Amino acid sequence: MVEVRHGTPVHDPYRWLEDGGSPEVAEWSAAQNEHTRSVLDALPARPALHRRLLSLLRVGLVGAPSAVADLVFTLERDGDRDQFVLMARSAVDLDAPPKVVVDPHGMAADHAASIDWYSPSPDGRLVAYGVSEGGSEHGTLRIVDLASGELLADAIPHIRHPSLAWMPDGSAFAYSRLPDPATVPAGEAGYWETVWWHRVGDDPAADELLLGGLEKTALPASSISPDGRWLAFHVSYMPTRTDVVLLDRETGQRTVVVEHEEATTWCQIVGQHLFAVTNLGAPRGRVVTAALSAPQVGHWRTIVPESSAVIDSAVVAGHRLVVASAEHAVSKLHHYDLDGADGREIALPELGSIGGLDADPATGRAFFTFTSFARPSGLWRWAAAEGDAAGPWTTFPSPVDASAFVVEQVFYPSTDGVSVPMFLVRAAATEVSPSTPTLLTAYGGFAITNSPGYSSATVAFCEAGGVWAVAGIRGGGEYGEDWHKAGMLAAKQQCFDDFYAGADWLVAEGRTSRERLAIRGGSNGGLLVGAALTQRPDLCRVAVCSVPLLDMLRYHQFLIGALWIPEYGDPDDPDQFAVLEAYSPYHHVTDGVAYPSTLVTTAESDSRVDPLHARKFAARLQAATASPLDRPVLVRIESRAGHGVGKPAWKQADEGADTWAFVFWQLGIEAPATG
Repeated sequence: MVEVRHGTPVHDPYRWLEDGGSPEVAEWSAAQNEHTRSVLDALPARPALHRRLLSLLRVGLVGAPSAVADLVFTLERDGDRDQFVLMARSAVDLDAPPKVVVDPHGMAADHAASIDWYSPSPDGRLVAYGVSEGGSEHGTLRIVDLASGELLADAIPHIRHPSLAWMPDGSAFAYSRLPDPATVPAGEAGYWETVWWHRVGDDPAADELLLGGLEKTALPASSISPDGRWLAFHVSYMPTRTDVVLLDRETGQRTVVVEHEEATTWCQIVGQHLFAVTNLGAPRGRVVTAALSAPQVGHWRTIVPESSAVIDSAVVAGHRLVVASAEHAVSKLHHYDLDGADGREIALPELGSIGGLDADPATGRAFFTFTSFARPSGLWRWAAAEGDAAGPWTTFPSPVDASAFVVEQVFYPSTDGVSVPMFLVRAAATEVSPSTPTLLTAYGGFAITNSPGYSSATVAFCEAGGVWAVAGIRGGGEYGEDWHKAGMLAAKQQCFDDFYAGADWLVAEGRTSRERLAIRGGSNGGLLVGAALTQRPDLCRVAVCSVPLLDMLRYHQFLIGALWIPEYGDPDDPDQFAVLEAYSPYHHVTDGVAYPSTLVTTAESDSRVDPLHARKFAARLQAATASPLDRPVLVRIESRAGHGVGKPAWKQADEGADTWAFVFWQLGIEAPATG
């Protein structure tokens, strides 16, 4: 198939693979899976890898906390649990036993039901949450009574991530929801979010519309003052703009805090002031404050100025302001007076990453998660009364000895001479040489920072004698918004070039060789791998391309792809089409090229990136490659799974065993002796 767009002939021989509901596509997918299984199931490394990965996945892991009153809520997974369970813990007594609030394991026989989000009321009495199946990330809002464990009658459908803003007494809340799919044009069910007011116990059909009439791709979120008077609506237009409107619920007056600025801002309201983290006028972020009587941009006062570190978040904890930032993608934590004075660093245990910083403004306590490459994510607490040290608030046994691994951060020059950071992780006993198997990964998009984080794959790969390399390429948030903009839209090629420069540096420095190098990326990182395969097929020996975005000329027509137009560009615009057409991986596969061995993975229930990208690209790559026997191209299409969120541990172990057995095979790594 060839169609002419903006005067350019566009070849699309596998467009028929876009229709995931057709019998022909189902037959093709089944045949691909059958062939892939025949190859992967025969690999000698797979059984031991599966055992080891499952044990590494069974460690205790903690998700972002929510602190209210004297409680802290978290999603936790440990032991034999396949899914994260919602827990409530004391925020005061470390030894008090936690309570299970919601356990999704009994909701699906294959444990493919997962908690997507949760929000406790400020008094800790009620918890709203959402569960979806098969990784779809779409579900129904339900409310559970913490004391009794009983579900309330309230059930609100068409929820993705509702961003609840509760009244102090738990009587009502603001929330965002998607329209009923039956009421919008085909293909637009993932857009047109609105904000509503729900009184607990009422029929949702009677809910009051608070914020509507937004653009199709707007993503609204809400926060509320501790007294329930002030609502802040944060309306995001991915990835670089957030408008903020303040609603006085007593008078009904709405005040625009900031709008139509290419900047992101998130506000917290405490007392008669708002506190906000913004990158308006400060690409690496700053913290500002303003009186609620005059909250507009012109009245903002900077209390934590921009610095060399990128500010990620800030929360008020009693009389102190706690600020999380990152220097070269390594997390830092500080606390200040509410006017920004008396700044002091909170000690962290090692090079790592902070997530989910939260605090109840009425207390002097803040909670966050902390993780590093060999340290599973755990819950940590800081209290103003206890000085400048934070301490763990959860302790789970781990099969990983963090001291057995070495983490270093290096900097390499990209194609334009700009220095790019890269983490290198290895077992302490591994000697680095040109024969060292190495895995290079990156993301490079949406201002997301590639920071240290625990991964069963990282541990297993390093235990087998490999080096795990993580590059902080442009397009990400490693150095703030300027770093992001330097790898988006018309500058997207630079993020690819940064990645290739990292691979070339590893080889030139004698740390690995082409035949011992693998690359891996997922989602936007899958686009990165697709670009690497088609632009630099000489780069590496093997590639893993997961839940990828690969047809950049039609991506905006499927699922929520239109949300990403500000990041990539609009294929319907002639100038932006030219940029996209120049690198769209699917359209740059060339017949007769010896492409690296490639494993393309996707999932049928992916509600973010349509699996059509993986199908079309894999089919084209299989048809084109010059060495299908020496360097195979395999496709793995998973059922009852999505973009990765909510995937049960057993499914993660299956996918990981397939992925790393393939990589071990192609890089010549011996099967692990332990498991």
